[in-house]
Amino acid sequence: MNTVLPLISTIISFVFALLVFDQFLVRRKPYQLLWTVGFLWFAASAFTEFYGNSQGWNETLYRYWYLIGAYFVAAYLGMGTTYLLTPRRFAHVIMALLIIGSVYAVYQVLSAGVDISQLPKAGEIVTGKALPGYVRFPLPMIFNLFGAGALVLGAVYSALVFWRKRILPHRVVSNVVIAGGAFIPSVTGALSRIGLPELFFLGELLGVLVIFIGFLISIEVFEQFKVPFTRVTFGHRRSQA
Repeated sequence: MNTVLPLISTIISFVFALLVFDQFLVRRKPYQLLWTVGFLWFAASAFTEFYGNSQGWNETLYRYWYLIGAYFVAAYLGMGTTYLLTPRRFAHVIMALLIIGSVYAVYQVLSAGVDISQLPKAGEIVTGKALPGYVRFPLPMIFNLFGAGALVLGAVYSALVFWRKRILPHRVVSNVVIAGGAFIPSVTGALSRIGLPELFFLGELLGVLVIFIGFLISIEVFEQFKVPFTRVTFGHRRSQA
């Protein structure tokens, strides 16, 4: 299961990235582009887990896994939500900081030493313990707090706004589901860090699946359902605001 679950997560997140990018080509909303990038990072991270657990881990694969999973996935998904809910100028500033932080993260992870003896065996739950402590703290925590916080708080805030105004009930449901999806891998990731890694890959899969469902409910992301990158459309959705 430690090989199968990451493979399923890879497929779901990659398909989701394609669907959201197709919608971006139609609507040209920056948050859709950032969500596309975030889910491509998610797919890449899950694929490194699948490959490492099926073929064995090496130093290069391990570096990429940590860089993408610990730094980029949550941060770029959260950046999409930041563009959705905050003024464009403010989002641009945060985006600039994220790019600077990302460049530094690449340098830090790729230049750090890796303790080969701590690399996981094929099929094992992968952790960050093969990297030095200064790589694992505090920068990854900052990236993840920003990303998960933006996703969860943004979803909760949007749900409360729509609920108080008694409008667009589907968006209330959508945002509650997205918040739950973002929360699941945060919990299983925290459990893994304290020595309870058994649910790590399951949490990843459930997280991306639940967020996917939340976005499908949301009209902000999908105003129409179509075959990606074609003109074949199955139906349109319109807001009732």
